Amino acid sequence: MSEKMSAVQIELVKPNRPDVVALIRDLDTFLKSLYPPESTHLLDVETLMQPNIRFLAALHEGQAIGCGAIRLEADYAEIKRMYVQPSWHGQGIAYRLLQALEVLAGELGFSITRLETGIRQDAALKLYERNGYVRRPPFGEYTDDPLSLCYEKRLTRMD
Repeated sequence: MSEKMSAVQIELVKPNRPDVVALIRDLDTFLKSLYPPESTHLLDVETLMQPNIRFLAALHEGQAIGCGAIRLEADYAEIKRMYVQPSWHGQGIAYRLLQALEVLAGELGFSITRLETGIRQDAALKLYERNGYVRRPPFGEYTDDPLSLCYEKRLTRMD
């Protein structure tokens, strides 16, 4: 691991931090450039502050450079709001965030994680597929959308 990467910490944070709000705004701008409104499923900061959400940030020198969340549902944890600043791409941060979200979901008693992502996000698709996520039919609020893909992963128990 590079010295730069070892200086990146993954921490549970409040999503209303100014640096995190800026990340979420950048993510929204990126997604809106790729998809029409009916194909985006954005959670705003107020929603991310709800008790059924756990929000993680990748921090470098105290500043958020990446983020991800899990939304706690009845029988699964949904991965939401995964994003890494473009200047940090290729450093393994998204992988570390995804792993941390899965560990957190497991610690909270979930054995399944699910997610929805778009067909135009090649890096995200590769990340999820390389990490054991398999395609599944739409779930929850998602409907059949030609621009949307849903995935699921069964978490392995460590006890």
